Amino acid sequence: MGGMRSTCSVYIDTGYLLASAATRVTGTSLRSGIHVEYRRLIDSLVALAQDHSGLPLLRVHWYDSAHNGVPDAQQQRIGELAKVKLRLGRFGYEGVQKGVDLRIGLDLVTHARNKTSDVFFLVSGDDDLTEAVEEAQAHGVQVVLFAVPVNGTRPHGVNRHLIRAVDDLHVIDGAIIDDAALKVELDAAPVVPTEPAPAAEATPAPKPGPSPRDLATSRPIPAPAKAPAPVLAYTSATGTTSYVAAEYDATPCDEAAEALTAELADQIADRVLTSFLTSSDEKAKAALALSRPSIPRDIDRALLLDACEAIDVYDLPEQARYRLRTRFWDRYDANAAG
Repeated sequence: MGGMRSTCSVYIDTGYLLASAATRVTGTSLRSGIHVEYRRLIDSLVALAQDHSGLPLLRVHWYDSAHNGVPDAQQQRIGELAKVKLRLGRFGYEGVQKGVDLRIGLDLVTHARNKTSDVFFLVSGDDDLTEAVEEAQAHGVQVVLFAVPVNGTRPHGVNRHLIRAVDDLHVIDGAIIDDAALKVELDAAPVVPTEPAPAAEATPAPKPGPSPRDLATSRPIPAPAKAPAPVLAYTSATGTTSYVAAEYDATPCDEAAEALTAELADQIADRVLTSFLTSSDEKAKAALALSRPSIPRDIDRALLLDACEAIDVYDLPEQARYRLRTRFWDRYDANAAG
């Protein structure tokens, strides 16, 4: 009886990949702060998967969010690449991705049950995928996690439960990211204020602050009582295991809220605002000003992710979110005042 040819498949959580790449390149997870050569990045990940497994590629599954599940022009181009399957979720309340982790999980289990490939390579860090990984393994598939390095070879944004579940964690070569993701630096254009200003002066970009990881190690508050080395968490709703620390839910909500001090929130907001100002045109800056008191989805997502990273929590409590968003507009006003 002739069997099917052995293959490998790649499953890419785009939110995790681009947030991690942006953090590596700009110091914040704001996706618009980087320009990505998607074909080059995908080709590099495919080559890595094939080399790691010794098997030919069956298919790349690219998971991302879209307005009402309708792909934008860039997503359409990605979906037209050879052997790339576009899988879209949608944006939910507060810009949170909806359906992305569910699609990844269902595909992992279904494809494992149907024995489509022998080795699955997962590019993600989301704890919500842990059970799907274990179910896929129960059907005889090996699942290898590809993580993005940010500081040296340290994997970024990977949940410890997911690391425990997969068969192997491979921190990809940072050169793969550096070769495909470039920092966007447009000519500085003024932010359009919410009220007319008497003088039409260009708005200088705020001074860049430390990265979220730097903030986590330099903030003037004591670390939680039982916290070992920091754990960076990416949630889509957001190598050795020595990079992984305590339970994410070990930090109580009130303690997490206290950890996000006004000073730390200001530093995070400054970093995101700097990336936004240097990568956005006047139209985007005007849209930000007009959105007040709301914060555009991509900026808000970056603020929340960076704050989770800085204080080592999986999800930010509501009072901390309120403080962070309030401080963002305070920093915006300080920057506009020049």
